[in-house]
Amino acid sequence: MMGIEKGVMVLGVLCLIIVCSEWVGRRSWLKHAGTALVVIIFTAVVANLGIIPTSSTEETPVPIYNVIFQYVAPLSILWLLLEVNLKDILKAGLPIIIIFVVGSFGTAIGVLSGMWIISGGETIGELHHAIAGMITGTYTGGSINFNAVAIHYDVMNEGILFAGTVVADNIVTTLWMVITIAIPSILAPLWHSKLKQKTHAGSVPDLGIDEDTEALHPADLALILMIGLFSLWISENLAQYISQFNINIPSILILTVIALILAQFKVIGKLSGTRLLGLGAVYLFLAVIGAHCDVGALADIGMLGVYLTVLMTITVLVHGVIIFATAWIFKIDLDMAAVASQANVGGGTTALALARSIGRSDLVLPAVLLGSLGNALGTFLGFWVAGILS
Repeated sequence: MMGIEKGVMVLGVLCLIIVCSEWVGRRSWLKHAGTALVVIIFTAVVANLGIIPTSSTEETPVPIYNVIFQYVAPLSILWLLLEVNLKDILKAGLPIIIIFVVGSFGTAIGVLSGMWIISGGETIGELHHAIAGMITGTYTGGSINFNAVAIHYDVMNEGILFAGTVVADNIVTTLWMVITIAIPSILAPLWHSKLKQKTHAGSVPDLGIDEDTEALHPADLALILMIGLFSLWISENLAQYISQFNINIPSILILTVIALILAQFKVIGKLSGTRLLGLGAVYLFLAVIGAHCDVGALADIGMLGVYLTVLMTITVLVHGVIIFATAWIFKIDLDMAAVASQANVGGGTTALALARSIGRSDLVLPAVLLGSLGNALGTFLGFWVAGILS
């Protein structure tokens, strides 16, 4: 197991990457991309150079990565939601939910198309239907759905196939995060004139840099940490308690409800430092996402890795074409479509990070809620696609 000293070193490197990314994101031509994108790219490069680990597995665990996924990512959601007034969700409403559902079925169509193109039964093998279901699940809502389908079909017993799917998934998910950050700027000139976002009104998007700089008192810091830690503890234990009655409610959804309730109290909403800690936590999460982009591991599994990567690439491309074409046809906000797409492919936390990186704080809450919706929908779609191919 990785020693404490190694974990401290990895965390130090991640923090240094965030510092460099923030500096580059403000002072270079990469300011058009935003800090979130720079963090992902820089960490991916550093990890593939071997400076920090590229993944955390049972054989070679990286505890700091697991801590960031399990605790820091949920805390980032809570802290950023503490500034959200429930009126904000009315600015998104039904359109973003509709476009998200369209994107979910676009994922299913993409998987079926990709599996046909690569002749999955021959190139992947008899478990190709299970792999298709896993990909559909994870690109609808996230890893919860991925694992649910994998466990049902015992894919985890096929070590090389399962590991290859995970590696390819990490790489394609990271690349799609990069693409969805860039899409609003690229497609804005082609969008309906009345729907051009405020983010693209000028040459540089409003990334909220001034608002992200806060003065933080030690008492406020302790209070915000206390709120976050107790809320996380309550949500985890409440989810476990409810599960005893055969009712499965994701703890992240409970945490979101807690955050929204707290946010309606003015004394909480006006706390200094919630955005500061929230963004710092988001950047740490994105750094770990970038670190998991392990190009070397994909090369080690040979042609299977190539087929899996091609399958997933086709999936997200078909998904992207369907979701953005639908948004254009029905005159839906471009940024909204990008956030919905990222909620499908990357989950609620990456969708939240995308909303922040393109300067759309009003889409932060919908991004998180879509992540929860994806968790609920993804497993059903995954088993549906697996059933079709089996």
